[in-house]
Amino acid sequence: MEGTVVSAALIAAEEAAEVASEGGISPVLLGVLAFVGLVALLGVTYAFRSVGTRH
Repeated sequence: MEGTVVSAALIAAEEAAEVASEGGISPVLLGVLAFVGLVALLGVTYAFRSVGTRH
């Protein structure tokens, strides 16, 4: 019983990996977009750095 569940899970994981690697966005572009997004969030955080000390 356990062996069939594990093999079914492995088959499902392999199929999902095939679908994920077929297209979409390249890993390099994904990394660049993530970096730009995090830098934008850092800028927003930096803009509010002294709000608490004004009052």
